Amino acid sequence: MLYREFSTQEEIDREYDPSRGRDPLAMPTLLEAWRERSEASRARYRVTQDVAFGPTLAECMDIFHAHGDFQADSPPPVHLFIHGGYWRSLSHKEFGFIVDGLVEAGITVAVVNYALCPAVPFSELVRQSRAAVAWVHRHGESLGVDPRQLSVSGHSAGGHLCAMLLATDWEGDYGLPGDLIRGVLAISGLYDLRPFPWSWLQPKLQLTGRDVADYSPLFQHCRVPARVFLVAGGKESGEFERQMLAHAEHLRGQGIEVSADTLEADDHFSILDHYRPGGRFVEWIKSFHR
Repeated sequence: MLYREFSTQEEIDREYDPSRGRDPLAMPTLLEAWRERSEASRARYRVTQDVAFGPTLAECMDIFHAHGDFQADSPPPVHLFIHGGYWRSLSHKEFGFIVDGLVEAGITVAVVNYALCPAVPFSELVRQSRAAVAWVHRHGESLGVDPRQLSVSGHSAGGHLCAMLLATDWEGDYGLPGDLIRGVLAISGLYDLRPFPWSWLQPKLQLTGRDVADYSPLFQHCRVPARVFLVAGGKESGEFERQMLAHAEHLRGQGIEVSADTLEADDHFSILDHYRPGGRFVEWIKSFHR
């Protein structure tokens, strides 16, 4: 067996196909719709684009400034969103549309970009995601946000990177508070990397055995006492839900407060519609800051 009960690459590819249930030929149309919605969000709200948080061009973020008043007598909370793309595609520009409900609720949102495999090794994606959180926390005053009210969410590969943020020694490695993240929402995340060296993604990801051990959240100690929401779509393959439930059990075993939900009506892409104003994800993220 290559991984669990899967003995061929074809089986693994099928189980980890995010387009399952959709016409692959329609995916470019979906991505173009996301780009159009994101451009509309950038036009609708006050946004500072491509703010550098590190030394490379890829290390940047679009910061959408809070529109409403979360608490009128204090700076707004700040939320970081980490995009998906199976660690090897897309950018922050396709995902600006996720901010609408949060900005209108009075939360400043940073949509984070990062370099992609194989241009950089897998470890660099983790480092850059951590650097983004550290930068926002350290620059909270100049951004006009409360750095003590920081939360994160991510989709697909971004869900994995959010989970790696929980496994970060913020005090020992960054000199920051160990509890700097108040809450994490990981959407359709991947927490066990063991299947991917056997998949169609390997030529892009070039995962080593050490990468799998060091960057699978399922094998890491959780160092951040944050509230965690894990979610997967009911129309995704069973592996997305199984990985979600395994990671929830892993975190609960360490005393972390975790909710794990399967949204039966959603696939890997429609699930992001819960970021719309009044949507489920907006309400969950708001709850991190009460």
